[in-house]
Amino acid sequence: MDERIRVSLMNLNINLLKNKFGKNLILNENLSRYSWFNLGGPANIFFRPESKKQLIEFLNEIKNLNFKIDILGAGSNTLIRDRGVNGVVIKLSSKFSNLKLLKKDTIEVGASTLDKKVSEYAKDNSIGNLEFLSCIPGSIGGAIMMNSGCYDSDISKILVSVKVVDFEGNELDIKKENISFFYRGSNISKNYIIISAVLKGKLLSKELVKEKINYLINKKKDSQPSKIKTGGSTFKNINGVKAWKLIKDSGCDKFSVGGAKISELHSNFFVNDGSAKASDVEKLIEKVRKEVQLKTGVNLELELKIIGDEI
Repeated sequence: MDERIRVSLMNLNINLLKNKFGKNLILNENLSRYSWFNLGGPANIFFRPESKKQLIEFLNEIKNLNFKIDILGAGSNTLIRDRGVNGVVIKLSSKFSNLKLLKKDTIEVGASTLDKKVSEYAKDNSIGNLEFLSCIPGSIGGAIMMNSGCYDSDISKILVSVKVVDFEGNELDIKKENISFFYRGSNISKNYIIISAVLKGKLLSKELVKEKINYLINKKKDSQPSKIKTGGSTFKNINGVKAWKLIKDSGCDKFSVGGAKISELHSNFFVNDGSAKASDVEKLIEKVRKEVQLKTGVNLELELKIIGDEI
C-alpha cells in the first residue's frame, strides 16, 4: 500500500465513516464486477452515493486526508489494474440516472444514466440528434468527460451545460461555452465529478428517430463485437486514420498475451477470453503500440482509461 494512503487511512475513523454512510461505503471492494472487462483488484474505499447531498458530505469528510480519488462510470471503457486502486473510488448510484424533459427539445440527464437509455428517452419524446448515443456503451458522465461520439456525432454537439461537484465538495454549473472539447476529450477538470447534464436535440418525428437508431445499431453490429468482455475502442484514431486499420495493417490483429486477445471482428477491440488478467490486456496494448510505431511511425494514443497501481 502506498505510504501516503496508509497514513490517510490511519487518520480516518473508518467506523464513524461506515456508520454515517452505511452500505454505500465498502472497504476493499473488488472492482472487477464494475468493469466490462471483468478485471481489476480492490479499492481501499469504494463509495456509491445515493444523492448529491451524500456525495458532498463524503467529500467534506475526506478532503483533508490526501486520498487519491478515481471516478468510475459504467466501466465500459476502463481497465482496472490487478493490484486495484490505492485510495477512493466513487461510482454514482442509479439514483443519478434520472431523466427530465425541460423543453420540447431539451433533456436534463443524471450522470449515471446509460447513453442508450438517453437515446431511447429522446426517441420517445420525438427528439433527434441523440440517436448516436444508442451505439455508445457507458454513461453520460463519462461520455461528456471524453467527448464520446460515433458516426460523425459527439457529445459536444448536443451539450448545453453540466453540473459538477469538485473534490472539495463545491457544486458548480458549467456552460458548454466554457468547456473546450476535442477528439475524445475535454478540458473538464479531473477533480470534478459530473452529476448531471443538459442536452439539446431537435424536434423530429418519433418514427424517423427510431429509424435512425435502428440503422446505427445494425451498422454497429456488423462491425463491432458484442456480448464479450471488452473495453470498447482501445486506441484513438490518428489524424483521420482509423486505429483498427493501423493495427491490422501492421499485422497485429492476431496478437495475444495470456488471456487477452484482439477481436476478430474489430482489431481495435481488445478482449478478455475469460482467463485474462488486467496485466495481460495492458501488455497486449503495449505490444501493439510498439509494433504499430515500428511499422508505421505512428504512436497510438489510448482511448481506454487505465486506473489503479502497477504491480
